[in-house]
Parts: sequence; C-alpha cells; structure tokens
Amino acid sequence: MPVNEGALDRVIRIVLGLVLISLVFLGPKTPWGWIGLLPLITGVVGFCGVYALFGFRTCPLNAKKE
Repeated sequence: MPVNEGALDRVIRIVLGLVLISLVFLGPKTPWGWIGLLPLITGVVGFCGVYALFGFRTCPLNAKKE
C-alpha cells in the first residue's frame, strides 16, 4: 500500500486515536472510544482507504512508496 498521509496528518490521527481510546478507561468510560482504533491504525500505517477512494493525499508526491 502506498503512503497517502503526510507527517502532520499522521501525527494528528495518532493523537486523536489515543485520546478517543483513553475515553474507554478515563472520563465517561464508554465503549465508543474504541472507534479511536481507526485513526490510530491509519496514522501508524500511513494509509487511509477513504483518501485512496477519492484520490486524495496529504503527503508529498515524491514520498517513498511502500
């Protein structure tokens, strides 16, 4: 899968994912926090399926393809 997320996009996704997952253990303790796995995984991997579907990318065009 080619990387289609830039560095800032990946950092934001990872932080957002961790915040959402923390809601499972802290705060309201709701299972909806597990939805944070999606941005966390896409941030770590660097590939977003929705971006690929619409042909959108936030990384430079000369980025290394994996």
